[in-house]
Amino acid sequence: MASDQLQVLNALDVAKTQWYHFTAIIIAGMGFFTDAYDLFCISLVTKLLGRIYYHVEGSPKPGTLPPNVAAAVNGVAFCGTIVGQLFFGWLGDKLGRKKVYGMTLMVMVTCSVASGLSFGHEPKAVMSTLCFFRFWLGFGIGGDYPLSATIMSEYANKKTRGAFIAAVFAMQGFGIMAGGIFAIIISSVFEAKFPAPAYADDALGSTVSQADFVWRIVLMVGAIPAAMTYYSRSKMPETARYTALVAKDVKQAASDMSRVLQVQIETEQQEVESKEFSLFSKEFMRRHGLHLLGTTSTWFLLDIAFFSQNLFQKDIYSAIGWIPPAQTMNAIQEVFKIACAQTIIALCSAVPGYWFTVAFIDVIGRFTIQIMGFFFMMVFMFALAIPYNHWTHKENRIGFVIMYSLTFFFANFGPNATTFIVPAEIFPARFRSTCHGISAASGKVGAIVGAFGFLYLSQSPDKDKTDAGYPPGIGVRNSLIVLGVVNFLGFLFTFLVPEAKGKSLEEMSGENEDNDNNIRTVPIV
Repeated sequence: MASDQLQVLNALDVAKTQWYHFTAIIIAGMGFFTDAYDLFCISLVTKLLGRIYYHVEGSPKPGTLPPNVAAAVNGVAFCGTIVGQLFFGWLGDKLGRKKVYGMTLMVMVTCSVASGLSFGHEPKAVMSTLCFFRFWLGFGIGGDYPLSATIMSEYANKKTRGAFIAAVFAMQGFGIMAGGIFAIIISSVFEAKFPAPAYADDALGSTVSQADFVWRIVLMVGAIPAAMTYYSRSKMPETARYTALVAKDVKQAASDMSRVLQVQIETEQQEVESKEFSLFSKEFMRRHGLHLLGTTSTWFLLDIAFFSQNLFQKDIYSAIGWIPPAQTMNAIQEVFKIACAQTIIALCSAVPGYWFTVAFIDVIGRFTIQIMGFFFMMVFMFALAIPYNHWTHKENRIGFVIMYSLTFFFANFGPNATTFIVPAEIFPARFRSTCHGISAASGKVGAIVGAFGFLYLSQSPDKDKTDAGYPPGIGVRNSLIVLGVVNFLGFLFTFLVPEAKGKSLEEMSGENEDNDNNIRTVPIV
């Protein structure tokens, strides 16, 4: 590390863990709690939407969403997320992290409520307005990715930086779990208040008006945690690294961090002039081109597998018989069963995986965790897919669920966490938010591939779905094989990603090298 490291940045690097670290984790983490709730709660209610709006009167089968509608409802938020990640990531480098941070929350609050108020008398109108508002919900969620990661990385000390960023991201697990728990509660309340004969218009439990409230309430509740953290975000000071290295105001950076760290940081008689080069210039590509390829490719591949697993776990559980056939339960009971399954998986595997990363990332490093995660996800996918017929037998279903849970565990104690952490550590301050946004947007392209592709691929060629408009797919078994191959590719591309454990942000980005030759002394008064 350069001897001429700015004192304010050095103070942050060596600062002891203090209350402000935990405050920043909570403020940024509640955004991710909301992000996960909003993105994944839709998987809890898609079957309910099919029953409400696409049931054919007199049909012996419950209604289901047509494949194009299901793909749009599941995937449109990811499209908005891509745009938000790119836009807010760029804006965070142009205007500062703090100025942009509150904007994302307001978009999320507004669109969460609006999604639940989707209007129209015809199914097409309701689905169109739902998709419209979920696109803009995704836009707000997208902005939270680069800003939360960048702010936390720039606030943290170098010894525990990985754990702090991972703790922010770990709130995603609680958001997924909270979505399932709330769906369990609301479906239980409606089931008790409106038992099957009161809202079923046939023996299969197709629904009328009361059940329409369930999905709307589930979606709107996502606005509450976001609204609760808006004030706290507005009071956070700008990060010292942005103020000193991008805005070039060392005095203000020292003043802000003196207040945050509750120590006196000497005002320096220096002004830092970093070597200037633009994003995607030859100099940038020489220094960081392979790094950006590594972060974008691994996040893209990870999200194909991860979001396929999350959004369509209900279909996999139905396929192996863990969730009873739709014909055997009414609509609210189906929501309850799906929510229970998702909550159990989140509680037993996803949430522990996140916190294993928090515990070990600054001990064994980002590279080791990511390479290990991709490897074991690949192993368990193949272990489920190759003897797939074995797992479908009733006596083996618990084994299938345990194996499937382990893929979630090693996703979160693995690349799902590290792909979020590393882009916030290895790029220069003036590009950090932008490059994280690009990496995250690449991941959401993978999520769209997973959301749209798995919907079609997982349809069993042995089942007649032509009456619902589904083309024959390759089945769940072969889809799991495809996901195993995707994880293998992620394993290979991980070798492009550098290790940031124990190093300062300036050391990782090369800004210290520039600063050694570009520091001039000026009076600061």
